[in-house]
Amino acid sequence: MKKVNEMIQEKTIWAGLNRPGLSIDEADVVVFGIPYDGGVSFRSGASEGPRAIREITYTIPPTTERWEDLSSLQILDLGDVSGVNREELFQQAEEMAYAAVKSGKLFTMIGGDHSTTIPVMRGVDRAIDKPFGIIHIDAHFDLCHEMGGDLLSHGSTERRALELTNVPDTKSIFFVGIRSVESEELEFIEQHDMNIIKSMDVRHNGVASTLEAIKAEMSRFENIYLTVDIDSLDPAYAPGTGTPQFGGLDSRELLDLLYGIFELPIIGFDVVEVSPKLDESSIAVFAARKILTECWGHHLRKGKQIGGKY
Repeated sequence: MKKVNEMIQEKTIWAGLNRPGLSIDEADVVVFGIPYDGGVSFRSGASEGPRAIREITYTIPPTTERWEDLSSLQILDLGDVSGVNREELFQQAEEMAYAAVKSGKLFTMIGGDHSTTIPVMRGVDRAIDKPFGIIHIDAHFDLCHEMGGDLLSHGSTERRALELTNVPDTKSIFFVGIRSVESEELEFIEQHDMNIIKSMDVRHNGVASTLEAIKAEMSRFENIYLTVDIDSLDPAYAPGTGTPQFGGLDSRELLDLLYGIFELPIIGFDVVEVSPKLDESSIAVFAARKILTECWGHHLRKGKQIGGKY
């Protein structure tokens, strides 16, 4: 692990909700970053995402857009994984995800390119002994077997997920916001039964209809992992990402989708592909911060609804 930065030591990040002295068992939410972008096929910079997002969290109040108070939420930011190579980084990430799931804590991973989701899902797979679902909000499928000879590329995330013990079939993954497909992926999806809602379908049919379809398919799972690629948003709302695609979700659509998705049993989630150097105004960084804090609010609300300790 990298040494936790000064903001974490001062307890000021995450709207002052970070509690560095807690154990995983004592925390409500566990956070860690994977500052890695060696799996990209185009523009880099996502390795700076975790740092940039944390750096703008000490100025915000512990509240949500729905005026909910998050001050009772205890967040444990474990800092960033570190290592001399991808193997070491991914092994640490897998162990962190495994420990969080075993402790029954919601965990949040901040990427990094989308390949960083691969070790996290491996940790989830090891930690549970039953099938789990995946909701993949992205402009892309990430279903390539490999990209440029790399089996762990950011375009192969969900192909690797389909190899996990507890992801039994292609119907275990729900793709939302898709608007780009590789030729290899097109052939794959034509040969398999899959859950897909394109970005255009969200706009034409509405968020309520989209959530109804997601819940109808994914409510059969007791555990669901959510991965959010910032490029699911239209570049107007998140220009700082390596492979932007025109025609994406707008910010209201994404926030409302997340509100409904957290009614499902989400055990962990990530936000990936934020590349600060590609966005002078840091719009994507601010978008990622909003996504993270709103999702924590949804988790807190659900805990209160089911008689949790919050």
